[in-house]
Amino acid sequence: MPPLPIATPHDLPQVRASLVANPLPAQDLDNAAIEFVIAEADGQVVGAVGMELFGDAALLRSLVVDAAGRGTGVGGALVEAIEQRAVASGAVTLSLLTQTAEPFFAHRGWTAVPRDALPAGVQRSAEFRSLCPASATAMTKPLKVTA
Repeated sequence: MPPLPIATPHDLPQVRASLVANPLPAQDLDNAAIEFVIAEADGQVVGAVGMELFGDAALLRSLVVDAAGRGTGVGGALVEAIEQRAVASGAVTLSLLTQTAEPFFAHRGWTAVPRDALPAGVQRSAEFRSLCPASATAMTKPLKVTA
């Protein structure tokens, strides 16, 4: 799979529509500094994953893959791409909250942790405070920082 692009303002309506269609948080997209990596097919966004940066900690936001793309490696490629973006942005850890994808992320080296173990900046995010329910599983992954 070729390198995945960063979403442009032109792509964001498709990203938003995909998040809403797959009941994932989209309420703060206009206010939060979320960078999305996207996967495309035939000029359409077929998957996306976002990242919010909080100093040296990053929050993975809303991995979404259209139904036709599930099971094809698109999700794994998106996670790998956002992990690389997080490292390039200076993050040493990446965290997330999930209600349904714990096995998917655990398979990729993520570890479930207590919510209060996530970095303070992540805990101040809208996703942590109000957009994801308290029942969501918190997960984290240390990132390999290259010198």
